[in-house]
Amino acid sequence: MGWDSLTLVELRVTRLVASGSTNRQVAQQLHVSRHTVDFHLRQIYRKLGIGSRVQLAGLAFEHRLS
Repeated sequence: MGWDSLTLVELRVTRLVASGSTNRQVAQQLHVSRHTVDFHLRQIYRKLGIGSRVQLAGLAFEHRLS
């Protein structure tokens, strides 16, 4: 688990969420459904051992992804 386990799409979702985009905005930018974004976020949270967008944004900032 951890950053190395994230897929390229999950990293893109992470960057967009960390920059303040909503799930709907992420979906529009990636040309997927909002439910797909929800799925990717659940996978990201599981892989990173976190539970919120705030935690994700903080980690992304620490890892210079935002």
